[in-house]
Amino acid sequence: MLSGIRIVEIEGLGPGPFAAMTLADLGADVIVIHRKGKSGQVTAEASLLDRGKRSIALDLKDPDDIATAKALIARADGLIEGFRPGVMERLGLGPDACHAENPALVYGRMTGWGQDGPRAHTAGHDLNYIATSGALHYASEPGSPPMTPATLVGDIGGGALYLMVGMLSGILKARATGQGTVVDAAIVDGSAHMMGLLMAIRQSGQLVDDRGQSLLDGPHWSRSYPCADGGYISVQCLEPQFYALFLETLGLSDDPEFKRQLDKTLWTKLTARLEDIFAAEPRSHWAALFEGSDACVAPVLSPGEAAADPHMSARGVWTNANDTLQPMPAPRFDGVTGPLNPPCTRGEHSDEILAELGL
Repeated sequence: MLSGIRIVEIEGLGPGPFAAMTLADLGADVIVIHRKGKSGQVTAEASLLDRGKRSIALDLKDPDDIATAKALIARADGLIEGFRPGVMERLGLGPDACHAENPALVYGRMTGWGQDGPRAHTAGHDLNYIATSGALHYASEPGSPPMTPATLVGDIGGGALYLMVGMLSGILKARATGQGTVVDAAIVDGSAHMMGLLMAIRQSGQLVDDRGQSLLDGPHWSRSYPCADGGYISVQCLEPQFYALFLETLGLSDDPEFKRQLDKTLWTKLTARLEDIFAAEPRSHWAALFEGSDACVAPVLSPGEAAADPHMSARGVWTNANDTLQPMPAPRFDGVTGPLNPPCTRGEHSDEILAELGL
């Protein structure tokens, strides 16, 4: 889908490389500038996040290598970097310098706090960013510390995916006008924007600040339960017809308390009752019982278990290519999954890329 688009990625950590990997999955020619080793020799093995990319090893403190980097950037549609604000400028590779070489360049900047603001130059990590943006607030059950899946809400959701949207939007504009842009992709911005759906629910009065008192974080029918074997089962039967199927499957249709789905005064009590029910049998029992049902119940699977799940297996979502469990490219186009390309090793394509540049 992105054939003909070239992206230069400056080696970094987390969301920047993930965004570049996804662009490579979609067909872009992604050239990652890896660092040279201390001795001047290339180091390290291939990383999953470098799949489908080409690699050149450069020392961005070396004037000759900076010149090579600028030559690459001059021929690119986009650039991705994830340093703190000001670092690329000190290297001589800031937006002004790069746009002087390539006015149509889309310059993608991936940070946690953003390019400006009181915390722009301070350190932080995924959990700090989503805590500040408000995205962490409703995670976990009332009375327990908020906890979300590691890196998914911040680094990937609020960071990498918003960077990708910004890069592709900028490239569309550049191809129409010849004018590039600077994409300021901040995890605090993206993860706050992801709260838009919840804010729409809040607007309707169904979401409040107090945890455990809203439709998505308080009811007995919207949580995960431990099973007899230590596994977990997820339940989220929001709509009345799905909730009715849930009760029917468990033999609770005639229970007067369970019939009162939206009665907040019963949520804690009914949660405890369901805890006892689900704790009586292993996860496999409940998964089999609800299989094929619209009751909105599903087992909580590890990545390895997910790869073997019949639905995930039928769609080919996970693969063990190169002896590494990894997800296949997404999304699909015309029902076809994109090809899974092997990761590059550090400096693997240095000679090839230099030859393309005539260096």
